[in-house]
Amino acid sequence: MKTKPDLSFSQLWNISFGFFGVQIAYALQSANISRIFATLGADPHNLSYFWILPPLMGMVVQPLVGYFSDRTWTKFGRRIPYLLVGALAAVIVMCLLPNAGSLGLTIGGAMIFGLIALMFLDTSINMAMQPFKMMVGDMVNEKQKAKAYSIQSFLCNAGSLVGYIFPLLFTLFGISNAAENNEVPDSVKWSFYVGAAILILCVIYTVLKVREYPPAKMAEYQAAARGEDAETLKATATPAKKFDSKHALRVFLEVGVVQFFCWAAFMYMWTYTNGTIADRVWHTLDTASFGYQDAGNWVGVLFAVQAIGSVLWALVLPQFKNVKLAYAVSLVIGGIGFLWAPYCTDKFLLFVPYLLIGVAWAAMLAMPFTLVTNAYEGSARMGTALGLFNCTICIPQIVAAALGGVLLKALGSDQGNMLLLAGVLLVVGAVCVFFIQDRKTQVD
Repeated sequence: MKTKPDLSFSQLWNISFGFFGVQIAYALQSANISRIFATLGADPHNLSYFWILPPLMGMVVQPLVGYFSDRTWTKFGRRIPYLLVGALAAVIVMCLLPNAGSLGLTIGGAMIFGLIALMFLDTSINMAMQPFKMMVGDMVNEKQKAKAYSIQSFLCNAGSLVGYIFPLLFTLFGISNAAENNEVPDSVKWSFYVGAAILILCVIYTVLKVREYPPAKMAEYQAAARGEDAETLKATATPAKKFDSKHALRVFLEVGVVQFFCWAAFMYMWTYTNGTIADRVWHTLDTASFGYQDAGNWVGVLFAVQAIGSVLWALVLPQFKNVKLAYAVSLVIGGIGFLWAPYCTDKFLLFVPYLLIGVAWAAMLAMPFTLVTNAYEGSARMGTALGLFNCTICIPQIVAAALGGVLLKALGSDQGNMLLLAGVLLVVGAVCVFFIQDRKTQVD
């Protein structure tokens, strides 16, 4: 029976290396969107609404990329063309978004321009991001998937680390960090420019190094996974695992419940960390003040610390023999970090809770896709399934963003209380992990 071969570490690395550059772009977006729109004049109670567009676009784009790439084949492969187009579009928009306040527009006009640029940025990032997860599903056998997604998690968080510290780094290099006349600081603009350059270089590396399996070979692997190689089965008398669509859908939905709580929690982190840190540590919510902009830089540092925690924990995750246990423990540790963060008034002490939050992030990037791609092994529609699975990432963010202003007001308009809520959500997600009916929770 023809099964997918074991891949070397370098092959697994090359499949995901472009994710490093894509994640720099995603990190710059995550760490700076609230800062950008607050600087342009947005009210804190309305900040969460600016976060609805990114997951909404992801929910539309990623299933389409999955559906059409399942049916695409070119000399470059079937996933890589979408990756390349998405990366090129992201580079263009990354150069436009931070200039929303520099075009001589009114405050309202600048926000509309920024929203349109954000919509296209997230569309292109999603188009570039999803093929990496699909290529792991296509090219890596079940035994190595946890390792492959852990490598992807490592590269993802390494890219995040770079993207998060860029504004502070450029400030230290002497580039202005002042928000004059409601314009985005130059330190943020240059972060986006350099991030765009790194993104396209990393994607080009993956395009040159990876050769996807041709359609005939993919068909053989899928048939073998479904147990359709009758002659081999008769000769070996070994039953092959058939693709069980009902079981796969059940795992999809059960993991999706966990995803809901996790991604809602992180939406509130991205939205309200800047205001929380500015208030708790710099004691200001005046977006024109140097203190607020310094807090914005420090948020990048904290998210970088989170990324370091994720990188380190990504190395630990493959050591767990039980995927569900690794997933649940990681989420609880992250929940503790969220519950601790609002009580830290020292900027350096904040490193500890954000390291803990990074533990949850590492698991969120690796464990759900391990569970779902294992369940869909043997399906000819792996890309479509993963594209639809992205809705379990997008829907909770949309719901959380839509309710953010209401919940903030209900919790006393204290942005730190939104981080406490995030901690509770992660713990609830950890409990839900144990209800996933996965047939293979052991990591080989």
